Parts: sequence; structure tokens; C-alpha cells
Amino acid sequence: MLLITPLYLLFLATPIVLLFVGSFGETWSNTILPHGFTSKWYLEVAADPSFQRAFVSSIKVVIATCVLNVLVGMPLAYAIYSSARRGVRLATKVMVLLPIAVPDLVLGFGFILVFSSNTAPWLGTLGLLIAAHLILTLPYTVNTVLADMQQLRLENYEQVAATLGASFWTRLRDVVMPLLGTSVLSSLLTVAALSIGEFQISNLISGFLSRTYPVVLLQAFYGATGFACAATVILLLLAILASFTSSLTALASSRRT
Repeated sequence: MLLITPLYLLFLATPIVLLFVGSFGETWSNTILPHGFTSKWYLEVAADPSFQRAFVSSIKVVIATCVLNVLVGMPLAYAIYSSARRGVRLATKVMVLLPIAVPDLVLGFGFILVFSSNTAPWLGTLGLLIAAHLILTLPYTVNTVLADMQQLRLENYEQVAATLGASFWTRLRDVVMPLLGTSVLSSLLTVAALSIGEFQISNLISGFLSRTYPVVLLQAFYGATGFACAATVILLLLAILASFTSSLTALASSRRT
């Protein structure tokens, strides 16, 4: 039993280490380790027009997805928490969690069927891609914020503020948002990490000009291995950075609580 954790960590870390080593290898073909050493692959990735365009598209999608998660996720979580009827709470939570239960391929094919029609010819647009990322990531924002509301017993703070004459919007500005600020930030960092690495739906519904970084990355593996490894390491570092920052924020939130 004591060997399970080290073996799991070894299994998890080995592909990542090999990707990093391969990104500096000059040639790599049918061997465990690459031959030679070079840093040219990172320079080629940075100079490649397809990756530049894909990186910009990914950043646009991530920023828009995070903004929409706040605008949609916060009110939705608050509505679920404030609902007096348990049936309404349960039904809403099930609807919010549905994108996690449904496979991404099913959602992707559904988007293709609906948005490639003459009525809604939006397949391949950046707006549709952002909407898909919002649907996939919204459950994480709602669940994180809702759990923090329950843990803090937010209604007690609101009741105190209400007895002091604070209106709904005043309570929202001066009580709810400050208390939930860390929770919202933590959820958004998780959303960013998920959006950066999302591939399946993006591959199905993105257009040529709206392809995200992971979609273009797949095509890189049909070329030079070192180039593909370097491009993958860049994506991995972005996702790790977002995940690590999210973990630190969640830790700070738990200590505050």
C-alpha cells in the first residue's frame, strides 16, 4: 500500500518530465530520450503565426469566460442559496451540474446541430466558443461560491445589515461581495485553468480564425516532435500557474474562514 502513492506520482510526472526534456531535444525518434540540446523550438513556437493567433484566441475566450462566470454565476449561486423552496434549489443545482455529467462530445455535437442551421448560423464564431466554455465552467463557479455562502452563513450577515436599514443593493455591495471576494477569485482561477486546456468542444465548434491553443497544438504533433513538446510545455505552464494560484487563494480563504 505504501508504494501506491509513489507509483502514482511517478506515473503522473513521467510524461510531463519527458515533454519538458523533449522540448529541448534536437531530435527525438523511436528512443526514450531525445538527442542533442537546443532552445530553438520555443523560439519557433513564439514566431509561428498559427500559434500566435491561437494564443490570442485562447486569451480572449478565457477572459470572456471569466467575466461571464461572474455575471452569470454569482447571481445564480445567490438565487439558489436564497431560494426558500428546497425543490427549486435541487432542480436548479441539477441543471447547473448537468454540463459536468454530460460528455463534452455530446454537447459539441449538439452545438453543431443547432448552430449550423440557417436560423442560427453561428458555428465557428468566437461568440459561440465563449458560450460553450461558459456552459462547461459555470458549475465550478456556482458550486464554489455556493459552498462559501453556506459555510459563512451569509443570511446572518444580511439580516444584521437589513436591521440596520441597508437596502438589497447596499448589502450586496458592502456585505456579500467583500465576503465572497476570495471565493470568486479562486473559482475564476479554476475556470481559467479549465478554459485554457479545453479541447473537445473547441475542436468541434471553433472556426479557422477562432481556433484555440489546444486545437492548434494537436496539429503540431504531426510535425517536429520538439516543436510539439515546446508548445505543450507552454500550455502546461499556463494551466499549472492558474491551478497553483487557485490553490493558494483557496487556502487563504479557508484560513480567513
